[in-house]
Order: sequence, then structure tokens, then C-alpha cells
Amino acid sequence: MNAAAESATAGFLVWRLSMKWRVAVDRAVAPLGLTHAQYALMGSLYGMARSDLRPSQRQLADHTGLEPLYVSKLARALEASGLVARTRDPADPRAMQLSLTEQGLDVTRRAIGVVQGLLDRMLEPLGGQDSPRARQFARELATLLDAPLDPPADHTEEQS
Repeated sequence: MNAAAESATAGFLVWRLSMKWRVAVDRAVAPLGLTHAQYALMGSLYGMARSDLRPSQRQLADHTGLEPLYVSKLARALEASGLVARTRDPADPRAMQLSLTEQGLDVTRRAIGVVQGLLDRMLEPLGGQDSPRARQFARELATLLDAPLDPPADHTEEQS
């Protein structure tokens, strides 16, 4: 670790790592015609489908941490590219369910392979994806993701 990183705050390091990862994934999936955000959406759809889930756009937004409006925009673009199908939810006609098309499945499988290669390279300094350090790192990231970041409610009382 360089001297600048040793004195950096955890927030700065999280930001730098997230930017480094986003840029790396963007570059890696670009030859497949995807952006990092599109990959996140398609990879999530792939994983959810393996659990027999066909999420609504809202459920996918909650799962990915992306804004619902952005998921809608991404889904429309992926639908226009023939990678995602959007259909009305029979239980809620206002909601759209998302699924990968056959072409979308093919592209997603290839993208997952590419991104797994990136993950291998990123986690190599920790001993690789299956190392105890990498598993501990994943647990610590999950803990941070569960920490609430909403601003505290204003508890200021009016003076009489």
C-alpha cells in the first residue's frame, strides 16, 4: 500500500475502489456491447432467473441498488437491443417483469466470464477469490452495505 493510501479515509478508499471496479468492468464488457450498469442489471437478472425469479423493474432496482427510473431506462435500451424482454406482471398490470432473451442469456454468460476474470485479478493480492482473506473481505463489505446511510431525522425542537 502506498503512503497516500495508508493515510486515506475508509470512505475515500471505498470510493476509489468502486471507481476502479466500475471503469474496469465498463472496459471489459464494452466489446460485448454493454456498460457496467447494463451488466449489473443483466447479471442480476441471470442470477435471479436461476432462482426461478422473474423480477419487476422495482424489485430489480431494489436488488441492484439502482434507481427505479434508471432501471426502467436501462431495461428499455436492453429490450431495444434484443437482450431483455419486458412483459406486464399478471399480478400487477402497472408493473413490468424483466427476463433475459436467448441472446441476452448468451451475452450475459460471456460477460460473467469476463467479469469473473477481473474479480480474480482484483482479489489476487488477498489470495484469490476462494481465500479466507477474500471471504472475510466479502463479509466486511456486506456489513458495510447493511449499514444505514440515510441522514438522521431532524430532532431539533422548536424553541418556545
